[in-house]
Amino acid sequence: MESNELYPIFLKVSNLNTLIVGGGNVALEKLTFLLKSSPNAQVQMVSPMFRAATIALAREYKVEMIKDSYDSKYLKDQHMVVATTDDVTINELVYRECRERNILVNVADNPPFCDFYMGGIVTKGNVKVAISTNGKSPTTAKRLRQFFEDVIPENIDDLVKNLNEFRKTIKGDFEEKVETLNEFTKGLVAKKEKDED
Repeated sequence: MESNELYPIFLKVSNLNTLIVGGGNVALEKLTFLLKSSPNAQVQMVSPMFRAATIALAREYKVEMIKDSYDSKYLKDQHMVVATTDDVTINELVYRECRERNILVNVADNPPFCDFYMGGIVTKGNVKVAISTNGKSPTTAKRLRQFFEDVIPENIDDLVKNLNEFRKTIKGDFEEKVETLNEFTKGLVAKKEKDED
């Protein structure tokens, strides 16, 4: 059986520089996805043209838009790049030049040219669940996202905040705190299962 070997991380994109190459529908989709999850993301876009909806969204979130064709000079100081043009040659050039500079890169709809995928995300307050299908089926990731949005209760954030306050009152070293929290949350899960019976 094939396995998903991706390592999931949650990036503080408000501390990182992200470049989106392109200004069409796919660029808008990626920008929307990024800003929905991280409204304070530091984003630049470069493209000879931008859709009206992209311009409106970029202005709302203070995204810098550069009206120009892609050039490697735009990779300066970038940590992450998403290539979304409809020109395969340009997208693959972006990929190669990012790899040469150790910049994480995603070429939309081209899994072999990706260091990372932008999967499905469910956010409920401080709780965030990311879903990956290893780049094989964005539709499945979308359906799973919809499922988790329904299953995770709206008040999950209250639980997280209360547990955070409780954690501050626990005495002992890190291992003792983890053990206490594990026991406490095990009881919550058991209570929830009992309530559902």
